Amino acid sequence: MSTSLSRSPSLSLSEWKPSACVLCECNCGIEIRLGGADGRRFAKVRGDKAHPASQGYACEKASRLDYYQNGRDRITAPLRRRPDGSFEEIDWDTAIREVAERFAAIRDEHGGESIFYYGGGGQGNHLPAAYSRSTRAVLGSGYRSNALAQEKTGEFWVSAKMMGGFTRADFENCEVGIFIGKNPWFSHGIPRARVTLREIAKDPNRCLIVVDPRRSETADLANIHLQVKPGTDAWLLAAMIGILVQEDLLARDWLAEHSVGLDEVLPHFADLPVARYCEACGVSEDLVREATRRIARAESTAFFEDLGVQMNRHSTLVSYLHRLLCYGTGNFGKKGAAYSPMALQSLASGGAGERTSPVTGARIIAGMIPCNVIPDEILTDHPKRFRAMLVESANPAHSLADSPRMREAIEALELTVVIDVAMSETARLADYVLPVATQFEKAEATFFNFEFPRNYFHLRRPLLEPPDGLFSEAELHARLIEALGAMPEPTVKALREAWDEGRAAFRALFFEILAEDPGFFSLAPVVLYRAIGDKLPHRLAEGAVLWALAHIAAQRSGDSIRRAGFEGEGAELGDALFDGILDGASGVIFSVDDWDESWNRVGTPDGRIHLAVPELYEELDGLASEEPPGADPEFPFVLSAGERRSFTANTIVRDPEWRRKDAAGALRIHPGDAERLGLADGGRARLSTKRGSAEVAVELSDRMQPGHVSLPNGMGLDYPDEGGTRRATGTSLNELTAGEDRDWLAGTPWHKHTPARIEAV
Repeated sequence: MSTSLSRSPSLSLSEWKPSACVLCECNCGIEIRLGGADGRRFAKVRGDKAHPASQGYACEKASRLDYYQNGRDRITAPLRRRPDGSFEEIDWDTAIREVAERFAAIRDEHGGESIFYYGGGGQGNHLPAAYSRSTRAVLGSGYRSNALAQEKTGEFWVSAKMMGGFTRADFENCEVGIFIGKNPWFSHGIPRARVTLREIAKDPNRCLIVVDPRRSETADLANIHLQVKPGTDAWLLAAMIGILVQEDLLARDWLAEHSVGLDEVLPHFADLPVARYCEACGVSEDLVREATRRIARAESTAFFEDLGVQMNRHSTLVSYLHRLLCYGTGNFGKKGAAYSPMALQSLASGGAGERTSPVTGARIIAGMIPCNVIPDEILTDHPKRFRAMLVESANPAHSLADSPRMREAIEALELTVVIDVAMSETARLADYVLPVATQFEKAEATFFNFEFPRNYFHLRRPLLEPPDGLFSEAELHARLIEALGAMPEPTVKALREAWDEGRAAFRALFFEILAEDPGFFSLAPVVLYRAIGDKLPHRLAEGAVLWALAHIAAQRSGDSIRRAGFEGEGAELGDALFDGILDGASGVIFSVDDWDESWNRVGTPDGRIHLAVPELYEELDGLASEEPPGADPEFPFVLSAGERRSFTANTIVRDPEWRRKDAAGALRIHPGDAERLGLADGGRARLSTKRGSAEVAVELSDRMQPGHVSLPNGMGLDYPDEGGTRRATGTSLNELTAGEDRDWLAGTPWHKHTPARIEAV
C-alpha cells in the first residue's frame, strides 16, 4: 500500500525510511518518505516488506500518520499554569527544578505513595515506561495505572490463575478461528489481519466463528456468526461448555495429562440448562451446538477475546469461560492453538490481585489500579489518598469513565504534571505541561510482540530531529532525577569509561554494582541512558535500557535466542541480542521455539493448567437465576461506547481531518429503531444516559440489532482550526459513561453496555 498525502504542499521526496505504525498494538512495519516544504511531512507511507511480522502489510490508517506527526496543537515549550488558570511558557531549567521540588515536597510531607502515575505505554510509545520507573522509584511512587486496566486486567487475572502467564493464539495455522467481542478487520490484533481472515474464510477445510452482537465486517466473512444479545456473552460461553460436558466432547485424555481441577469444574456444567442459556443470549440452540461441535472436532482452534467482552458485563467471568472452552478442547501448546510467547518484557507482570489500592481497596492486577476507581482514590477524605499525579502519554480526563468526575479529581490534586506532545484535555487541567518528542523523533520500540514460534522485536530509529528545545521522555526523566539529587554521577562516569574499554568490562562493572546494591536496578534505566545512550549507533539513545532487558532475556530464555541465530552464553549472548536489536532497522527475530516450549512457560507451581478458579463460581452459578441484561424502561437502548471503525484510533490523532469516512462519528442504529423514533439517515438525535447527554449524527445500519446502538472511539477531542479556535468533533463518550458500572473483580468498565435513551432532534 502506498498513499500520497494530498495536504503536503510541495514534495521533495527522500528515500524510503523504515519505521512502524503507532495506531494499534500490531505496530506494523512501514516505510515513510519525507517531503513537504520543510522536509518534515509524511509524503508517502507504505508497508515494509522487510518487517518480520507484517511483511509489507498495512491498513488504510497508516497512510494518514502525518496528521499525528504534524498536528496543530503540538506543544513546543514547557508550560506552567498561572493563578488565573491560563498558561505561560517557561524555560526548561525552571520547569525541571520546580516540578522536582514540588513532587519532592509532597513526597516528604505525605509519603511517595501519595504520588500516582498514569501512563507508561500504549499505541507504540513504550520506552517511557522504563524511564519513568526510575523517577517513580526516587519519589517513592508505588501506585500506577494505564489503559490496560480499562481493558485487559480481567484477562490477565484469569491467565495468571490458570496458566501463571499470558497466552495468545496461532490464527495463521488454525483449523478454526474464533473471535469473541472482536472485529479484527478494523481492530487488528493479529499480524496481517485482513490477509489472515480471508485465508481462513476461503479455505473449505477451515472455519471462522465470530461472537458479536453486531454483524461486523469480520462476521461478514464468518462461517458461523453467534450474534448474541449485547452483554450476554457469559450465557453463550457457559452453554458451549455445557454442551462439551453433556455431549462428552471434552479432550479428557489431554486434560488428564496436562491439567488439574476438572472434577471441580464439571458439576457447574453437568446440568446446565443449555436451551435456556441459548434463549437468554438470543442465539439458536442448533447454531450454538454446531459451533461447539466444530470446535471440539477440529485439530486446532485459535481463540481471541477483546474489548467487546472485556469492557462488558461479566467480563472476567467471560475470560474464564473462554479459556475453559479453549483448554477443554485441548487447544494449547500445539500448532494452530494457544501458546505462551517469549517476550522481552511481559505486559502482564506485577501480580494477580494480591495488593489492593490504598483508599477503595480495589484489587491491583498486573500492577495497575482499576481506572474506574481513580477518582475515588483522589477525592475521598482519606489519609492515604492520592495528592499528586504524573501523567505520561495519556489522556485520562478524556479516556476514563465519567469524565466530569475525573476532571474534578484532577483539579483537586495538589500537583498534576502532564508529559505529552499535544495540548490534550488532561494537559489543560495540569499545573505543568512538559512537551516531548513524537514517536518519530526519537527511538521507540514495539512491545506488543506475541508471535510464535518466531517472535520479533522492533527498535525503531528516529526519522526526524525534534523541534528546537524538545527531547525524549528518557532525557526528561534523567533531568528530573538529576534535579532530585538522585543520579549516581560517579557510577555513570565509571560505566561510560567501562563501555569505551569494552563490553566485558562494562558487563563486569554493571553486575558488580547491582550485586552490591540491588536497589540500583530501579535507577538502571536512566543510568544506562546517561552512560551509553549517546554512544549507541543510529541515534538510538532511548534504546539504552534494552541492554538490561536483553541480558535478562538471555538468562531466562537463552535456547530460544540461540535458535534465532544469536551466539554466545550468558552475558555474551545478552550483548549479541542487544547488538542485533540495534542493527535491525525493520525489526529482528529474537526468539525461535518449538511448540512444546509453551509448556515450559506455564507458570503454575506444578506446570499444569489449573482449570478450577473458585473465586468465579458464585458468579458462574448465578447466571442460572440472573435475568440477562434487558431493556430498562428509562434507558431502553444499549450503547456500545467505543466501536472501532476505519478511521478511529483512540486519541493519538487529534486532527479530525485525518478521517476519510464518518468524520463526526455517527450513532449507528437499526433502521427499524430509527423509523420508530422518527430518525432519518444523516439526521440528528439526542442520546442520553444516566450520566449525561449529547446530540449526535445518525447513521442507519442493518449491522446493528434492534435496541443496540454504537458510537466510535477517539472522538470528542477539541482541536484548533486554522484560526486557532478550538472545536470539538463527535461525541466524547466518557461524558456519558459511569464509573460505578464495572466488573466486580477486575474493575474494568462496562463501556460496551451503557443503557441509553434516544430521542429525535
